[in-house]
Amino acid sequence: MSILINRDTRVITQGITGKTGQFHTRACREYANGRACFVAGVNPNRAGENFEGIPIFASVREAKEATGANASVIYVPPPAAAAAIWEAVEADLDLVICITEGIPVRDMIEVRDRMRKQNRRTILVGPNCPGVITPDEIKIGIMPGHIHRKGRIGVVSRSGTLTYEAVAQLTELGLGQSTAVGIGGDPVNGLKHIDVLKLFNDDPETDAVVMIGEIGGSDEEVAARWVKQHMRKPVVGFIAGVTAPPGKRMGHAGAIIAGGKGTAQEKLAVLEECGIRTTKNPSEIGKLLKSVL
Repeated sequence: MSILINRDTRVITQGITGKTGQFHTRACREYANGRACFVAGVNPNRAGENFEGIPIFASVREAKEATGANASVIYVPPPAAAAAIWEAVEADLDLVICITEGIPVRDMIEVRDRMRKQNRRTILVGPNCPGVITPDEIKIGIMPGHIHRKGRIGVVSRSGTLTYEAVAQLTELGLGQSTAVGIGGDPVNGLKHIDVLKLFNDDPETDAVVMIGEIGGSDEEVAARWVKQHMRKPVVGFIAGVTAPPGKRMGHAGAIIAGGKGTAQEKLAVLEECGIRTTKNPSEIGKLLKSVL
């Protein structure tokens, strides 16, 4: 069992003819069941061609009809990425994972608004995220596969590199992961911490969760309050940006303290108040999780 993706997921790469799309599609195919999982690519100008045996179609809908794909991963450049997300949503895929960083916020507001108004069932992860991995089954995204191992710890994170850091620590301690989800650092995105925590809470093969947040916004606080009321499994937390000066943008668009809200101290206080053990030292995430098992 896992959340979002497993060995039966069938994936379309949107942007498969670009350098980034090709590099990561190749790496994902070489991981676990990737050869069976990555079934199609999309580029309207290159339909009928193939990338190392993966057929390329003119549209997501065509790719889905021809291959039975139920998920897509997007490496399309920022100006066209929101349109690529919407194309996948319109094709009624189960899951869309958008890796692209730098999509204009206005474009994302329009896409998310349209998804809500039309009550679309497609789950969006990202944009500006490392993707999702269920170890030893499938990876969809840019994370290094070799640091993961199969197990019973869920990981959800706004930060790409801190996802890898937490996973590597868990693996070193002999704790495998059920699924690791990078939700991305943009202010307007798909799944939030709370959504992923709900999935882990209902997953019989996840025993505990690492939740990694960043300064900016209030998603971590919302998730923490939900954990206090409903979560049946231990959760530990880390918030990046303890030393970030107010008003200073940190790495990407979502990580900014606005109007005195969204500081790391504030977030850590709410997490602790809601029964989530936290650390301010990123090198202790794994040990902290082990201590609550």
